[in-house]
Amino acid sequence: MESIRPLLFIAVLAHLVLLGAAKHPHIIFIVADDLGWNDVGWHNDQMFTPNLDKMASRGVILNSSYVQPHDVIHPSQPGYLPANFTTLPQKLKQLGYATHIVGKYEPSGLTINRHNVILVNTPGYLPSNFTTLPQKLKEIGYTTHMVGKWHLGFCNWKYTPTFRGFDSFMGYYSGMEDYYTHIRDGTWVFATGSTHQRTVGLIPSWAITTVLKIILHTSERTAMTSGSTNPCTIRRKEMRDQLYLYLPFQSVHAPLEVPERYENIYANISTKNRRTYCGMVSALDEAVGNITTALRDRGFMDNALIVFTTDNGGPTYEAANNLPLRGAKTTLWEGGTRGASFVYSENLLQKTGYTNSEMIHAVDWFPTLLTLAGGKPDAGMDGVNQWPTVSSGAPSARSEFVYNIDDISKNAAISFGYADPTEHHNIASDHPHVVSKLLDRLSFHKATMVPANNPRADPASNPQNFGGNWSPGWC
Repeated sequence: MESIRPLLFIAVLAHLVLLGAAKHPHIIFIVADDLGWNDVGWHNDQMFTPNLDKMASRGVILNSSYVQPHDVIHPSQPGYLPANFTTLPQKLKQLGYATHIVGKYEPSGLTINRHNVILVNTPGYLPSNFTTLPQKLKEIGYTTHMVGKWHLGFCNWKYTPTFRGFDSFMGYYSGMEDYYTHIRDGTWVFATGSTHQRTVGLIPSWAITTVLKIILHTSERTAMTSGSTNPCTIRRKEMRDQLYLYLPFQSVHAPLEVPERYENIYANISTKNRRTYCGMVSALDEAVGNITTALRDRGFMDNALIVFTTDNGGPTYEAANNLPLRGAKTTLWEGGTRGASFVYSENLLQKTGYTNSEMIHAVDWFPTLLTLAGGKPDAGMDGVNQWPTVSSGAPSARSEFVYNIDDISKNAAISFGYADPTEHHNIASDHPHVVSKLLDRLSFHKATMVPANNPRADPASNPQNFGGNWSPGWC
């Protein structure tokens, strides 16, 4: 018996050493723009999204994942939202407190209370004292890359992605660019690297994949540098820094454009806009499939977490479908704020293959992902660490969230959870005490709200001042 004890001690010690040596996971955060609740295959079998469906069914479908009602998430677009709701304590702002974003959050000007998106010709931006998730991840050894839609302001270089924590960036600073020409309001709006360059001709879909492969290649040790004769082994076992890859798609946001072969998948749909929109969803699905294939071929999927989410509910007034939820993008109904979302990993999730209905909000991704990566979230965040909920199905770490408080549009909402997700019945008169409690909580949040600031268009933004490009350098 005594001889077994040293062996047991050695085994336990070896296990602890392995745990300590284990690398934190690669994080891939994918955001779809304006994707409706009923526009994915796991909610609607008429939608052709095989790549997304496969990951959703083998991962965890998030059935109560809430987002902001209008172009916010992106972690917001999340990598993703700030870890604060649409309000910010004035005293914290006065102290220069750094709230947090994961990616695309679109406050107008210098506020967290949001009323509208940042327009291409207005000096709106995320203030420099706001810490982003990629900045936090870089502090703990991650390499950070972004391909897609920024929409956090670009009037000054210091507000652009490579000055906000990303090692590289390829994409566009604003939104609604033409999918073929990359033109917005008659002017080019496409950027690569840390300098703004006018692109010549079209940027085909394979170009984005090429950029991704370059990013993945720079995150690998090659066989030549290691002296190994087996490059596959090196690629799988000797990665450089851990990877944070943020992929905020413009798709499926307007303009409604897609190659005909994707539209033809839905030949049974007679409405042109809806047929095109559905084709865009399938093109998005194919792009995600290409990305996961590239990740898998290079060994990244052996230790990776993929988060997929929409940034807000679908715009049914264009072509999206949020059924059976009520409402659309820009509204505070479930159809505008409850997002299609899932998480997927080949080895990190303890419970998989099911639908999780625990309450999660977009602001939770920042502390959740930072904690998973080995970092420590700052105190005072509205977001909470939901990794136990996401990974093993534990009860949610939150019991309420703020949908939005907009003093300009005169609307606000807060949720404590309820039993009528399709919002067919107004039960306020039956539960006056609950209404009173909700109003008190809204008043509590509103008391610390910073008023929305919507800057006017600035003629200094005129692309003619920058060689025909929407470019930084005018604020």
